[in-house]
Parts: sequence; structure tokens; C-alpha cells
Amino acid sequence: MEFKGMEEEAALPVSPMGYYFNSSVMSVSILCVLEIEVAIDDSPAFSLLHDVFLPISPRFSSIIVADEKGVKKWKKFEVNLKDHVKVPIFPSGKSPQFYEKCLQDYLSKISMEELPQSQPLWQLHIIKYATNNAAGTLIFKLHHALGDGFSLMGALLSCLQRADDPSKPLTFPSVKTRPILDNNNNNMHSRFSNVLRFFSSMFNTASDFYCSIVKSSLIEDDQTPIRSGNDVVRWGPRSTATMAFPLHQIKQIKANLGATINDVVAGIIFLGIRLYMQEVSKESSNLNSTAMVLLNTRMFRSFSSVKEMVKPDAKSPWGNHFAFLHVPIPKFTDSGFSDPLEFIKKSQQIIKSKRSSLGVYLTAKLLEAVDKFRGSEAAAKYVHGTLKNSSMGISNMIGPMEQVSVANQPVKGLYFLVPGLPLSLFVTVVSYMEKLRVAIGVEDGFIDSQKLKSCMENAYDMIIKATTSATTT
Repeated sequence: MEFKGMEEEAALPVSPMGYYFNSSVMSVSILCVLEIEVAIDDSPAFSLLHDVFLPISPRFSSIIVADEKGVKKWKKFEVNLKDHVKVPIFPSGKSPQFYEKCLQDYLSKISMEELPQSQPLWQLHIIKYATNNAAGTLIFKLHHALGDGFSLMGALLSCLQRADDPSKPLTFPSVKTRPILDNNNNNMHSRFSNVLRFFSSMFNTASDFYCSIVKSSLIEDDQTPIRSGNDVVRWGPRSTATMAFPLHQIKQIKANLGATINDVVAGIIFLGIRLYMQEVSKESSNLNSTAMVLLNTRMFRSFSSVKEMVKPDAKSPWGNHFAFLHVPIPKFTDSGFSDPLEFIKKSQQIIKSKRSSLGVYLTAKLLEAVDKFRGSEAAAKYVHGTLKNSSMGISNMIGPMEQVSVANQPVKGLYFLVPGLPLSLFVTVVSYMEKLRVAIGVEDGFIDSQKLKSCMENAYDMIIKATTSATTT
């Protein structure tokens, strides 16, 4: 099928992961929500999109088409910006609480809507009403086929500047690399430790690879207050809630436990989820539940400029470069209420063993084999099955340390959502201005987003109190 504006130049193929997320079983997008500090002036929107956003990647001005063999490719397309910019109209003269509800309903609405395949796969929604958290809201809706969160966050940041001084570059929290094993042959203890690590890694790899296969095709998580098992959940209405935690307190917990920030955040989320499950149904708090954690597989995890990301030999390349990590959610029988910090320690232990495994890479190779011998649609169904049989998903991103602005309008806060997945619960985390913003997107009518938010905040308070007690004793 031809579309007006196509160029006859060679079309780039859609990446395998891009195909899986834009298939008959899934259509996954990312909603990047920017809370603006002042009343929105939308007059620069079209020039910003034309001059800054579109040149970032050719995919932003391309559509996906299938050739005569059914292979999907990116094809250049003439972009009409008016088709991509949406400015909804709500009743005038209402309170911020009223417009907050309008915003939540609007997020649910656009989460359910698939992006039209007949035009480039992105939209900008401009909400010009003051809510509880902002004077106005910008929502970028970007299809996951365009790239993963790392790529799309880099693209978004290319449209922003530092609010204090636009001439200065944005800075990000440092990301420590993993320690390199000591290969000193004269150090017997080091050699023995390396041998143990090797066999431990091999065991974890075999176990994780086996569990991944079984999880994708045979065994699914128990049905609980966070997992309905409803296959049409990806198209249903979503309810959203967000919360913010001070980053310096997260770092304090991290230092006291010798953990990572990801371990602490996972512990808070998992404890909050188990508290919610127990509050809804006491029996469910000890049922089997698995989180699918999106793991960035790039060699370097700090953001590069978009110019660097699109180079053929880029160390942090553009596209979809991530894998799913199966993480069992700890049960109360494992840690109990006596010490909430044990929940973080248990999460740390699980995640550490998973990270020492090559299971995610073997699973990626298996997916390539399925794609090659059975076709991309079969591989997409394999990914869908893996997600559907799990209870929740988690994705985290690092954001700028300084306040940013878009077209000289300061951004008060930001968060992102990932609709379109066959999961009743998806949690996202992003750092910004020394805070961690946690957003939960849930199956509306099945999970009470406000109650779950309250349970996560309660989990955070419990862990902070336990950390303070441990420090003073």
C-alpha cells in the first residue's frame, strides 16, 4: 500500500523488537508526561517539532510498510504536524481537582487508542489547564517501535534545555560500572572466588533460561489482586497514580545496606505491592508473583547525545536494546513485617543472582531463532506470552539533575507510562531534580490505584523508619 509523500530511497527494516511491539498481539507506546510550571504557551510547538524534534531521527518522519515479502520497513513520509498535535478542550472555570480528574481520564483514553499506522507513530498532546501538580501538561505519545525508553528519553531531552542556563549541558546521576574480576593468578583466594562466581553464573544462567521458557509457554503467575489474567487488559482503560521520593533518602538507605538504588527502589515497590495484596486479600500476599524488569543491554547506561546514538558504531545506540529480567516478588513468609529492610535485602539478593546470569541473552538468542524459523509474528506471540503470564512490569530511567525547560517554559516534574502491554500493573521510575518519580499504570476497575499508591508510600515510610532505627542503634 502506498502513501502520499513516500520517497523511493531504500527503506530501513524495522528491528525485531520494534516488530514485536507493533504486531497483531501488541501495540505498545510510551507516554512521556511533562508537568509545566507556568501557563502553557503553545505558539512555539510547531516550530519546535519541525526544527528540533523531527530531525532527531528519520523514524519520526517515517511510517511502517510491508514489502512484497511481508517484511516491515520504515519508509519516509511527508509529515503534517497538525495531524500529530492534539489540544483537548475541557469545561472552563473549574478547579484544579476537576482538571486533575480530566487529565487522568484523558491519559486513560489515549492509552487505549492505537496510533494510526498511516502516519508517523507519535503525537503531542497539550493540556492547557491547571491541575493539582502543574499549570499545564505536555504529553508525548511515542510508539515503542520507534525505540526503547533510553532512546526516546534521549530524544525528549534533545528538545529541552537547562532552565537556569540553556547554554550549559544537562547532567545526570553517575552510574557505576560493575567491578571487574581480579584475574591475578598468584592470588589463590581470588582464583577460588572467580571459580565460584563462574559456576554460580552458569547455574543461574541455566535456571533462568529454563524458567524463561517455562514462563513463556507453560506456567503463569497466580491470579492475585495485581493480576487479573485478562488477555484484553492491554486494550482496556487504565488508572494512573504517581508519587515522589527524595533521592537523598534513597541514597541513605542504599549506603546503610550496601545495596544499589535499584535494589532499594525494587524493595519499596515490592513491599508496597505485598502490603496492597494483603489488604485486599490476606491469602494472596503469599501467592507466586513475578515482575518483568526491563533491563538496558547497552554497554553504557548514561545518556549520549542523539548524534552519538545514531552513529553506526555507537556504544549507546538508538533503537530497542533491552531484555526482560524475571524477578520473583518476595513473599511475607520470606521476610515478614519484623524488619522491612529484609525486603530490600531479599530483592537485592534476587536481582544480584539474576544479573550474574546470562539467561536474558540466551532468551534473546532463542527469540531470534523463533523469529528466523517461525516468523516475526510467532516471536511476537512468544513475547506476549511471557508478559501475560507475569504479574507486573517495571522500567526505570535516569533523568536530569537540573530543572529543564521546553521553549523557555520550566518543567516542574516528569514521569512516563507504558500502555499496551498485557499486564494489569506496570510501574515506572525516573529521577529528576533529586527526586524519584514513581508512576503506576493499572487495569482500571480491577486495581485501586490510589490504594496501591498509599501502600507504596507506607512501604517507603516503614523502610525509612527502619533505616533510622538501625542507624541510631
